[in-house]
Amino acid sequence: MPQKKKISRRTFGKYTVASVAALAFPTIIPSSALGADGAVAPSERVAVGCIGTGNRGCSLLEGLFQTKQAHVVAVCDVKRDWREKSAKMVNDFYGSNDCAMYNAHEELLARKDIDACVIASTDHWHVLLALAATRAGKGTYVEKPLSVSMEQNRLLRTAVRENGTVFQFGTQQRSQENFWRACELVRNGRIGKIKKIRVWAPPSSAGAPTQQAPVPETLDYERWLGPAPKTPYTLERDSNKWWWFIEDYALGFIAGWGIHPLDIALWGAGDLMRSAVSVQGTGVFPTEGACNTATAWKVRLRYASGLEMDYRSDPPPAEWKARYGEITSHCTAFEGSDGWLRVDRSHLTASSPDILKEVIGGNETRLYRSKHHMQNFIECVKDKKDPVSPIEEAVRGDAICHMSDIAIRLKRTVHWDPRKECFTNDDEANARLTRTIREPWKA
Repeated sequence: MPQKKKISRRTFGKYTVASVAALAFPTIIPSSALGADGAVAPSERVAVGCIGTGNRGCSLLEGLFQTKQAHVVAVCDVKRDWREKSAKMVNDFYGSNDCAMYNAHEELLARKDIDACVIASTDHWHVLLALAATRAGKGTYVEKPLSVSMEQNRLLRTAVRENGTVFQFGTQQRSQENFWRACELVRNGRIGKIKKIRVWAPPSSAGAPTQQAPVPETLDYERWLGPAPKTPYTLERDSNKWWWFIEDYALGFIAGWGIHPLDIALWGAGDLMRSAVSVQGTGVFPTEGACNTATAWKVRLRYASGLEMDYRSDPPPAEWKARYGEITSHCTAFEGSDGWLRVDRSHLTASSPDILKEVIGGNETRLYRSKHHMQNFIECVKDKKDPVSPIEEAVRGDAICHMSDIAIRLKRTVHWDPRKECFTNDDEANARLTRTIREPWKA
């Protein structure tokens, strides 16, 4: 046991004088630290750790900075330059030098003072990181799409509910006015009974270098690969320009971008998209380069409820352009018995302007209202309640991406049972719902 240090009479006198002075002239504490002037007191803030701080991760950081209840205390990334850049962003914003940096997510998640995690890693890491955060009792925000495996999605859903943690999916369109408004109008019959939904999204890219190259000194490639197959590093393999379109790490934009308009279809259609569904379609896949996800697709989903959905890569066919007017690279269009309504990030239009003037009454179906996706997450972590994009909706939306991708890869109709969350009498299709996880990583 270390010896206690003796305090001299002079030192004691110095401490005594200082203590009395502190009582007479207390340290001036900024009002913002106490929660005045609209600020949130430190004791009331949600401490956040960010895992995956590349381009998208830094965008989510900006969202956290807009949320007064959040305080980012740590960042983690397997790329040294990215974690240093994001830590500097945090320190510059708070005017401090307190943001901790980690290469290994386990170290960040071991911190008892962290309440929530924001995950924006590569897609193949999403669920494994979310499972670790959830089991550590952290509120968890996960970028879209959910994962490369429906089996992993189900594991995460179970873990979220068993651990009682808060989960927010990164489908931020649910927190934007025009999408919320569109889905309430559709849900309340303002275009009649929904007959068909048309969805389109940007296509995947082809190419990517295949020549082997030295691993960049700033990259922990073993951790970057994680649960994916052991593969030699090829030039720019970890670049945001390419990994999205390599099947080992993602499904491509049939999921990575398509989940946004598909999620709005799901939100607007409600129970109509919870019945059994037959899926058929065609896709175009690259024949050269490292990229191997669909660069174009046409998928038709026929639900037992009578609803049909046509899901395509951009550009949509000419007749869609003629019907809906100005076309962007992404959209959800609802076709009803009494008209149509289409919505994207720039437009909300309908077959009649009067549809958009409709008022939803208090006794009608009201959808969850969120005006800021990250703030909604942080508030729900504090209040321990479900946010606007809960785990069940994340799994349901991701399932549409998986069944669409599997149908075009197998080049035949597949039949999905939503209750069992598998394909009916189709071992080959069901085999694609799982992914082997490379040791020593595990779910």
